[in-house]
Amino acid sequence: MTTVLAPTMDHSTGHPDVDAALADLLEGVQATLGPRLVGVYLDGSLAIGDFSEHSSDIDVLVVTEDALPDDIVAALGAMHARLGAGATKWGSELEVAYIPQRALRRFDPDDNDHPCVERGSTEVYRERHEKDWIIHRYVIREHGIALAGPDPRTLIDPVGAHDLRDAVVSILHGWWLPAPACRRVLDNPFYRCYAVLTMSRILYTLEYGIVVSKPVAAQWVQETLDERWAPLIAAARAWSRDAAPDLDETLRFIHYTRQASER
Repeated sequence: MTTVLAPTMDHSTGHPDVDAALADLLEGVQATLGPRLVGVYLDGSLAIGDFSEHSSDIDVLVVTEDALPDDIVAALGAMHARLGAGATKWGSELEVAYIPQRALRRFDPDDNDHPCVERGSTEVYRERHEKDWIIHRYVIREHGIALAGPDPRTLIDPVGAHDLRDAVVSILHGWWLPAPACRRVLDNPFYRCYAVLTMSRILYTLEYGIVVSKPVAAQWVQETLDERWAPLIAAARAWSRDAAPDLDETLRFIHYTRQASER
C-alpha cells in the first residue's frame, strides 16, 4: 500500500490563499479516503506554469487504490461543500478528478467514467473523460506536482507526440468546430481570451508534439506565425474586458487552427 504524506503541504504555489485551499483539500481528501488514497497531484496551470489569480482555476488529480463506493463519493461531496463555503473563492474554484490507479495508467475510452468536481460547483458527479485526458496525463506525468504520494511518472505511462496531436485534434473538432458549437460562449470577452490562447497551444502541439503553457504557445505564435495574428494574441494575453480579442478575428483564428489540423 502506498504511503502518503501527513496532512501538511510542503509545496507552495506562491499564492497564499491558493496554498490554504490546497492544504484544506489535501487534509479533507486524506481524512475521507484514508488507505484508499494513493496520491494527490497538481494539474493544469499550477503544474505547467501559467497560473493566474485573475483567470485560472485549481486543477487537481486524486489517485485512489480502486473505484470508490457510493458512500465515500457522498462523503467527498460533503467535504467539497464545506470547502466551497470557506472564506475565500478558491474553495469553489477547485476542479478535481478522482481516478483509480489502474485506470490512470493510460487512457482507455472504455474505462474512463470517474467522479469529479467542476469549477464553480461543489457537487461530486461521475464524468466520462474524453481524449482531453490524454493531455491531462501528459501534463501530470511531465509537470505534475505531488502534494501526496509517489512521483506521477510511476503511475502514468509515457504519452507520445502522436497521441497528443490526436487528442488536440479531437478537442478542436469536438468542441470548437464547427463554430456554432462554441459561438454562444464566445460572446464572453474572457472566453474569447481563453479560446485564442487555447488555439495557440493546439497549434504548438500540432507543430512540436508536446504541451506547453498558454503564454509560451502564445509568444511562439506571435513570433513565428503570420503577423496578422499578433494583435489578437496580445489582446488575449491581457485578459481584459476593456480590450478583448475581436470576435470575428477570433473565429478566423479558430478556422486557421482547423486548417492547420487538417494539414
